[in-house]
Amino acid sequence: MRIHIATDHAGLEFSQTLQQHLAEAGHEVIDHGPTSYDPLDDYPSFCIGAAQAVVADQKAGVDALGVVFGGSGNGEQIAANKVEGARAALVWNRSTAELARQHNDANVISIGARQHTVDEAIEFIDLFIATPFSAEERHARRIAQLAEFEATGAIAGHEIY
Repeated sequence: MRIHIATDHAGLEFSQTLQQHLAEAGHEVIDHGPTSYDPLDDYPSFCIGAAQAVVADQKAGVDALGVVFGGSGNGEQIAANKVEGARAALVWNRSTAELARQHNDANVISIGARQHTVDEAIEFIDLFIATPFSAEERHARRIAQLAEFEATGAIAGHEIY
């Protein structure tokens, strides 16, 4: 599987370790930056680039997912979710890693590098990659509604409150 990865200065060390882990597990890893430590770097361009690449790969039929990191993972998740077609989930435990895929068909996860150990992050990522989307009708319907709203600003048959 192709894994697109991005971070900011807070997750740079995590990113390097995780890229090695993912490559050793047989994944093709694409690093969207940064490549060197800069305490004043800005995560949006890195995370948006990773999310765009995941969406483009998936549209092209490539089996791909993304992983973004930062101090808390919050901003990185927000950045990735600005990309049409990206479904980024903030992951903080085993359950959220699995449910992000099972129920939400998330194609990007975000992890707070200052919130977790490297071993925890590896566990979350491995679970995320290994867990398939359930394809249950209720989950597929909800994902379709989100995509519809993203494209049109409305959800047919549903009032936005």
